Amino acid sequence: MSMIAAFYSSKSILITGATGFLGKVLMEKLFRTSPDLKIIYILVRPKAGQTLQQRVFQILNSKLFEKVKEICPDVHEKIRPISADLNQHDFGISKEDMEELLSSTNVIFHCAATVRFDDPLRHAVQLNVTATQQLLFMASQMPKLEAFIHLSTAFSNCNLQHIDEVIYPCSVEPKKIIDSMEWLDDAIIDEITPKLIGDRPNTYTYTKALGEIVVQQEGANMNVAIIRPSIVGATWQEPFPGWVDNLNGPSGMIIAAGKGFLRSIKATPLAIADLIPADTVINLTLAAGWYTAVHRPKSTLIYHCTSGNLNPCNWLKMGLHVLETFEKVPFEKAFRRPKANFTTTSFTNHYWNAVSHRAPAVIYDIYLRLTGRKPRVTKLMNRMLRMLSMLEYFVNHSWEWSTHNTEMLMSMLSPEDQRMFNFDVRQLNWLEYIENYVLGVKKYLLKEDMAGIPEARQHLKRLRNIHYLFNVALFLIIWRLLIARWQMARNIWFFIVTYCFKFLSYFRASSTLKF
Repeated sequence: MSMIAAFYSSKSILITGATGFLGKVLMEKLFRTSPDLKIIYILVRPKAGQTLQQRVFQILNSKLFEKVKEICPDVHEKIRPISADLNQHDFGISKEDMEELLSSTNVIFHCAATVRFDDPLRHAVQLNVTATQQLLFMASQMPKLEAFIHLSTAFSNCNLQHIDEVIYPCSVEPKKIIDSMEWLDDAIIDEITPKLIGDRPNTYTYTKALGEIVVQQEGANMNVAIIRPSIVGATWQEPFPGWVDNLNGPSGMIIAAGKGFLRSIKATPLAIADLIPADTVINLTLAAGWYTAVHRPKSTLIYHCTSGNLNPCNWLKMGLHVLETFEKVPFEKAFRRPKANFTTTSFTNHYWNAVSHRAPAVIYDIYLRLTGRKPRVTKLMNRMLRMLSMLEYFVNHSWEWSTHNTEMLMSMLSPEDQRMFNFDVRQLNWLEYIENYVLGVKKYLLKEDMAGIPEARQHLKRLRNIHYLFNVALFLIIWRLLIARWQMARNIWFFIVTYCFKFLSYFRASSTLKF
């Protein structure tokens, strides 16, 4: 019998960020392993033209919940959506709903956050820091609360090389940052943002670090734990391999490469690609919730959910696995065939990469316009290049995360729980996982028919031949212009032709002598 599954049975659980990627995987796992749980409260932002219950049905209609609906047919009755907006005081929750939450909640999983790297500091502070503070204040008024689990990120302290499972201080106290956001205008905030975030790359990592300090301070009298996942990818095993529903991180890069828009990235090939499957994160999160509630640690425990220290895979190896999968399962309507190309060189190379990405997109848009279709490729390419620039920091660095608490938690689980709530990344086969990831992107994100693979392969072959011919023609044109205008180019050309002529003459003479 699973101790963890038994713990969540009959419990009332509050999940923030339930409409997000990890929130959905969390709900699915809870219902599948503990179908007798009492209720799951989810905070849902009101959406014009759609009721809260319609939002719930939209979530449940996903393929992700197919197994759950077999095990728990009345699953929709066990989800209680609460109208809420994290940008408002008390989240804008009605008095009646607030009373129900305060009196009934047993466990809180705080998954809500803005994950946009380029978010303005004011918005990032509101969602990642202030909202966390307000939720902890609500939690302090819950007499039945047994555990508060906060999902942070392993990159909250990415300004350090070695990161332990501790909370690191920031130069300015979170309360001062929260207070200053109320009276400073946007221009001043934008001006001081670089000074505040210091050597962190963006407002996301900075505000997640502030959020951890808030959890430590405000949750001192509660049973609290913090989960720090690294780059979250598609599911590994549960409820089935390869499920993903968003373009964040690797998913967007896989699509861009699979469609041929992304042909190279500015990355350090041997840097560790610290990818972690979504179901691994959720299994650790649920195990930590059980341990926090039952064993009541004296201090806030931080759990690193990372792969680099236990089962490392670098970006070069990761990229080659992706390309191998593309050969087996090409994407439909691919623009160009991707290739492995990593560079960490100069600004000139970086600039040339951007030009080489944009130029074909512009040409393709001209073609679309001439054929009476809406040009869209340049816009997509610009979005992709912005995404790459934001990810550049993370694909050019490696970190060492200690995992003592995570390994301790693993050792505390029974054999049944280790099987049912597996978060041991040492068992992960990267080639198999990446293949399933690419297939998942193709099936669940792009909605492509797997029966169309042979046609897509032929289409990709034709495009590859066209691309090679285009490159050869472009090279010859550029070289002809150089020869016409640059004496050095003419000298080089003369040297090459002379050398080739001498080589052919020598080859013919040798053949004659042998004969």
